[in-house]
Amino acid sequence: MTVRPPMSSGAVVDAAFRGAAVEMVTARGTVLSLPVARWRGEATESDRQLFVDRCDGPTLDVGCGPGRLAGALAGRGVHALGLDISAEAVRQARGRGAAAVRGDVFGSVPAAGRWRHALLADGNIGIGGDPVRLLRRVSELVGAGGSVLTEVESPGVGVRSHHVRLRAGGRESAPFAWARVGVDGIGAVARRAGLVWCGLRLHGGRRVAELAVEE
Repeated sequence: MTVRPPMSSGAVVDAAFRGAAVEMVTARGTVLSLPVARWRGEATESDRQLFVDRCDGPTLDVGCGPGRLAGALAGRGVHALGLDISAEAVRQARGRGAAAVRGDVFGSVPAAGRWRHALLADGNIGIGGDPVRLLRRVSELVGAGGSVLTEVESPGVGVRSHHVRLRAGGRESAPFAWARVGVDGIGAVARRAGLVWCGLRLHGGRRVAELAVEE
């Protein structure tokens, strides 16, 4: 029997954005289905209320996926750039008229320090497994006077960091670090990252915290 090696997480995400069902498997074996169909769709009213309509200047969409938020921002005439590790996500984002580049938020990012807003939607506060490090990095990309809009989970989650795998089409990725942050944890995370809590907005069962980069 031939044992196939793990796929990269980026390759699994590519497969998901091509239409394969994808699941996240935690270290404890919990299996979570990911809402890829929603990510591949158009921006919803919830997306607009929580993210799109709150951006009035150059916006960086971190972990943009197929570009529904960056595309909606472009449709409003707001300069936006999507950033994602998935080549398929970037291809689809560009196909809907959004500007997007393939890359890692911890690597080289265009116009670093000159973005007015940064978006961490769809659980992307978990990128890298260390929310404090991620927010510090995003605040560098935004620069003084800017804001970070980050989606958080329900009360009771707090802050949880662990290793997960992605599964699609019978293949799994190698484990990688991820995090979950609840509304009850984001305040402390923001303070440790040097950001200022500005409030929480709710719509359609979703929660988005606004964090400011001090001038």
